[in-house]
Amino acid sequence: MEEEGHTSETHGAERDFEVDLDEVLEDESETDQGLFDDLLSGKPIFENKEVLRPSYTPHELPHRTDQINKMATILVAALRGETPSNILIYGKTGTGKTASAKFVSQELEATSEKYDVPCRVEYINCEVTDTQYRVLAQLANTFIERNQAYVEDRLTDLEDLHERARVDSDILADSNYDSLGDLQAEIDRLEADLAEMEPVPMTGWPTDRVYSTFFEAVDYVERVAVIMLDEIDKLVEKSGDDVLYNLSRMNSELENSRVSIIGISNDLKFTDFLDPRVKSSLGEEEIVFPPYDANQLRDILTHRADVSFKDDALSEDVIPLCAAFAAQEHGDARRALDLLRTAGELAEREQAEQVTEEHVRKAQDKIELDRVVEVVRTLPTQSKLVLYAIVLHEKHGVRNINTGEVYNIYKRLCTEIDADVLTQRRVTDLISELDMLGIVNAVVVSKGRYGRTKEISLSVPVDETETVLQADSRIGDVGDVSPFLQARFDGDHN
Repeated sequence: MEEEGHTSETHGAERDFEVDLDEVLEDESETDQGLFDDLLSGKPIFENKEVLRPSYTPHELPHRTDQINKMATILVAALRGETPSNILIYGKTGTGKTASAKFVSQELEATSEKYDVPCRVEYINCEVTDTQYRVLAQLANTFIERNQAYVEDRLTDLEDLHERARVDSDILADSNYDSLGDLQAEIDRLEADLAEMEPVPMTGWPTDRVYSTFFEAVDYVERVAVIMLDEIDKLVEKSGDDVLYNLSRMNSELENSRVSIIGISNDLKFTDFLDPRVKSSLGEEEIVFPPYDANQLRDILTHRADVSFKDDALSEDVIPLCAAFAAQEHGDARRALDLLRTAGELAEREQAEQVTEEHVRKAQDKIELDRVVEVVRTLPTQSKLVLYAIVLHEKHGVRNINTGEVYNIYKRLCTEIDADVLTQRRVTDLISELDMLGIVNAVVVSKGRYGRTKEISLSVPVDETETVLQADSRIGDVGDVSPFLQARFDGDHN
């Protein structure tokens, strides 16, 4: 899942990780059948592991009653056939925004069916569906499918009525049709509509055509459509606010339907970049989700653990420790649940009878190492070269390296693999980016009359980082630069 900044645990002094890098990098397709036999013979720890995953929507959300009630108060208008106000939901990662919104949506749809009110909620994750075309195409196709199902059901009913009316025309007296001809005309109209319901391809159409197709699809029958855009800031960042502008002004043109938007964002300032017209129509109601504290996280974990683990599978200190770790990271419940699940998996792998504090600490290291591996693995080549220059310094015992020292080794590495050499200013920018990712720690220090300089150190394990970097075929081709480095360091220290 997404990372928001980095924690004091990763950013600063290097930590001793208790998990092997091989475990992180290994191919998960295990071929040793004996291993599975052994694992299956152990006592299971989990009752239902899915309850600990981010995709799970619980039936109860501790410490989010106020936000849920406010959302329900706004959306109840949909059950009266009215247009609910648009809602913007803010909060950091793991504060229960999506889970709460999905919970309210499920309740809304269930109640709408109970009272036979046409109300539908459509969820879109804008981190995945991140362009105006894709959002509109996904919405269009969803409503086209709903319309097709509606028309097919109607045709089944009308064709049945037509068959019975041919035998006894008096049946039509209780219907909306005066004659068999009127009934047949309605059947023909619906069949023509069904034939024209063409799904939108995921590429290739002009955006205007996609929008008009969506507009017609949503307005085909009377309903209230609530469109939930999760990570809405990612959509605006990549594609601008055109799609939000189009969606927010739809109601003035729709005849049968009404559309309401729920936007969910981790960025409290993303509306600063919106067109004022979009901002005013979109942000009619705002709901803020504050971070959880350690006690609230403990309640959430206890609530999920009761369902997800076997009885007595957790030692007493496991949940408090998971809550304490996650409370350090903006009160992230997602992180706390991930930590608890990973600790359980490690215990299960060891065939332990209980999850202990030691498993939680190992899980914390494993999650952090997983993150480091993924971040380093996906860096651009130039950033990898800068990072490798820092790694080489630290491997030779040099601490608090300055930018000039990094740049000298970086240039040598570029020469080794025939890569373009960036300017020192650009390399300084790349170091700042690595700092933001929590991979290095770059601190500006004053040297008195000699001015200020940036001192750089690794925030992650040296050997593991080097292993991940050397897995890149280009960096793996770098020759032995140790003699060059050692000679340079000897010269510096003489």
